[in-house]
Amino acid sequence: MMAIEKCSFGRTTDGRAAELYTMKNKNGMEVSISTFGGAVQKILIPTKKGNIDVVLGYDDVSGYEKQDTYIGSLIGRVGNRIAKGRFILNGKEYKLYINNGNNHLHGGKVGFDKKIWTTQAENDNEIKLSYISQDGEEGYPGELSVCVSYKLVGCNTLIIDYRAHTTKDTLCNLTNHSYFNLSGYASGNVGEQTVQLFAEEYTSADRESIPHGEILPVKGTPLDLREAKPMKAGWDADFETIKDAGGYDHNFVVPEYNGNLKKIAKAHSDKTGINMTVFTTLPGFQFYTGNYLDPKVKGKNNTPLERRSGYCFESQYFPNAINVSSFVTPILRAGNVYRATTAYHFDVE
Repeated sequence: MMAIEKCSFGRTTDGRAAELYTMKNKNGMEVSISTFGGAVQKILIPTKKGNIDVVLGYDDVSGYEKQDTYIGSLIGRVGNRIAKGRFILNGKEYKLYINNGNNHLHGGKVGFDKKIWTTQAENDNEIKLSYISQDGEEGYPGELSVCVSYKLVGCNTLIIDYRAHTTKDTLCNLTNHSYFNLSGYASGNVGEQTVQLFAEEYTSADRESIPHGEILPVKGTPLDLREAKPMKAGWDADFETIKDAGGYDHNFVVPEYNGNLKKIAKAHSDKTGINMTVFTTLPGFQFYTGNYLDPKVKGKNNTPLERRSGYCFESQYFPNAINVSSFVTPILRAGNVYRATTAYHFDVE
């Protein structure tokens, strides 16, 4: 491994400084992390056709500050949606900010994706970021102390480790919202790229993408991606839940969940030969195909962020889990420690 490089990433509109840390391994793979939102700004994969940057992003902090699509960012306190922005914990009702139709999404008005994270530690292949969310922030109870580690290992794997503890019982469901494009961030529509999901079930959701407890088999539906298929094969299918979401934007169930690291997805680009395999310790993951990206918004090197030019695998507790008694709970009790790991492994054919 090489020493981590650190540089300025610009200043926010209120004058806060952001920094960018870049890790490199012996194979030439590079990963850059911003202290603003803990965003994954770059993942550079060496191939026979040159070095390919496989994540969407922005050239400096201003893009991340302005965006509303969470590109690359850490998400918290709770990833995904909470119905009506309300939940009951220990007999008390809590009301959260409504920022997605009638619902609360990805932490609220100013979630973890808009915070400056503190550099807690760094070595040759790891950067640790921390943030303390105050009691009552965005309506959540308890002071939540979070530490997220990004570690690049020699086998071309990026490992994200999440840890958190709280002063009061609260909710905690952390994830990363990177948009991948294995043909390169500037290559446009990802429809030709293939995806394979290692999941036999998904959480049925209403028209606002809120699950209410029903878990259905993927078999016989366009959500059956157990065998590798081009993403475009099903994202415009005449299937109600896909039409409601404008493409793939669904939570899949990790089989035989037990808190151990499990393979959940694999993606591939014929253009570059890059494969990405995703692992997580969490019970679910959202597969999302960038249905709401807007080409009027420009990313790195002034590249239009076209609709469906990237896709996400958001490891998570199920959406709206706090309001569905049959789902694994995202409650973090005072005195306990939240732990989760997600890993992205890359190889080239």
